[in-house]
Amino acid sequence: MSEQQPKDAGLRSAEVTEGADRAPHRSLFRAAGLEDDDIHKPLIGVANSWNEIVPGHVHLDELAEYVKEGISEAGGTPLEFNTIAVDDGIAMGHDGMRSSLPSRETIADSVELMTNAHRFDGIVALASCDKIVPGMLMAIARLDIPAIVVTGGHMAAGEFDDEPADLASVFEGVSKYNEGEMTEDELYALECNACPGEGSCAGMFTANTMACVTETLGLSWTGCATVGATDTRKRTIAKQSGQEILRLVEENIRPSDLLTRESFENALMVDLALGGSTNTMLHLPAIAQEAGVDVTLEDFDEVADRTPHLAHMSPSGPWRMEHLRDDGGVPAVLTQLSEQLHLDRPTVDRKTIGDRIDEAEWGGAVVQPRDDPVHEDGGLAVLRGNIAPDGAVVKAAAMDDEMRQFEGHARVFESQEATLEALDGGEIDPGDVIVIRYEGPRGGPGMPEMLEPTSKVSGSPRLSGTVALITDGRFSGATRGAAIGHASPEAAAGGPIALVEDGDTIEIDVDEGRLDLAVSDEELRERADAWTPPTIEATGVLERYAAMATSASTGGILEAPDRTASTEIRFE
Repeated sequence: MSEQQPKDAGLRSAEVTEGADRAPHRSLFRAAGLEDDDIHKPLIGVANSWNEIVPGHVHLDELAEYVKEGISEAGGTPLEFNTIAVDDGIAMGHDGMRSSLPSRETIADSVELMTNAHRFDGIVALASCDKIVPGMLMAIARLDIPAIVVTGGHMAAGEFDDEPADLASVFEGVSKYNEGEMTEDELYALECNACPGEGSCAGMFTANTMACVTETLGLSWTGCATVGATDTRKRTIAKQSGQEILRLVEENIRPSDLLTRESFENALMVDLALGGSTNTMLHLPAIAQEAGVDVTLEDFDEVADRTPHLAHMSPSGPWRMEHLRDDGGVPAVLTQLSEQLHLDRPTVDRKTIGDRIDEAEWGGAVVQPRDDPVHEDGGLAVLRGNIAPDGAVVKAAAMDDEMRQFEGHARVFESQEATLEALDGGEIDPGDVIVIRYEGPRGGPGMPEMLEPTSKVSGSPRLSGTVALITDGRFSGATRGAAIGHASPEAAAGGPIALVEDGDTIEIDVDEGRLDLAVSDEELRERADAWTPPTIEATGVLERYAAMATSASTGGILEAPDRTASTEIRFE
């Protein structure tokens, strides 16, 4: 037998490394390259979403080396494994986008399965981009073992015509090209210069919103959210995170110690102050549910009423992530919200939220003062009415002020593809309200993002600021304009959005939180009596997702199985 001292029996990994019965397990660890000393140290899983497809992930293999170096130096054994990552930009505008939101559940499940199977004592998760960070956070909350998240960092802003550019600029450039506002050569130049290298897209889109949320929740290092992908400080954070996970294991500091009601309230405030992506209104409730905390659209509504929008970030404003970093990052936002925050909430780097505020350096260029905000209320808004009685969401920070109260006539489409055809054919006019339905979690299935139709509207001088869009699907974090998503219940589940007809008058009032169809209750009941549920055609993952997905108003999570159902043994 080895002369190595057995590890603390309280560690999970002792279940696969200690005692005579675990000789076969140790034999397999040796076959994977571990030696006696490695086997008897705490085993730390390094969950990595690296691949060669997604710009936000192509560098995570290198970043993982710094994490593993930190783990080894602190006395642990790092064991890296991978999970998937979908690039929403590449998946956008075609059937592949239906795979994006369901991938969140696959990521969470894969991290849970790998960690449970191999009895890791702790996890360092490396992730970037839209569904990957939420999926990792869901797994971390579900597993409730010591964990740290290293978000991969943003790409630098591009440049076009001496102005900053990013992915949203390219999507809107397509609309300008189609309308004769941009030449083919100009569009090509924009394409080549808007996304200059690795990292998540440069604006306050979903990936960077979730990075800021993760830092505020206390699960990533101070400054991690706004340090760029190629910045050497990101490597330092990666190594520090690897070192610190051993302390969390030793002291048994778990996600449940961090992911409390108060920490979620802090995260909501930062999200709203930054004018973050509407996708957080799917992801935060889903993460909270895994942590045993109830976060609802009502919470977003309530917190938005007392949280100002402080940073005019892309896609609606001029600032990108590098500008937010230079202005003090997430800690700078915290300084302006300090009177409302729960300052005693701990974080993974031995600091409280109050400590992070005390050490913050706020420049005042990007993050505006609390008493001089971009908008008095938060950057996201919840709307309700007879189209969406369970709620719909809009990135109010990215709307033109004149669209906050808007009335128009419905142009109804049963799919995103039909909408794009109408937009390309010049069939949408100022004053229209585009309604895209049967694109929710079940009806889509997969609740696809709709950056293409919103970009065609926002990028059109004729339609921008004069056309609204409502859907039971969702939008990219890069979307701007009067784009109202997550209409719940969705059409496929019998939601009232299924009853809208061409020509109906729709009334939008963001300030009052209203979204109404100017049709009598009697007429709606008659339409409901004539409505028949659609046949959802899907196979494989999407078929299972369509059968199990819940409403967007509850985060699009999967329904738990009925554990009370009785089972009878039957004989021939």
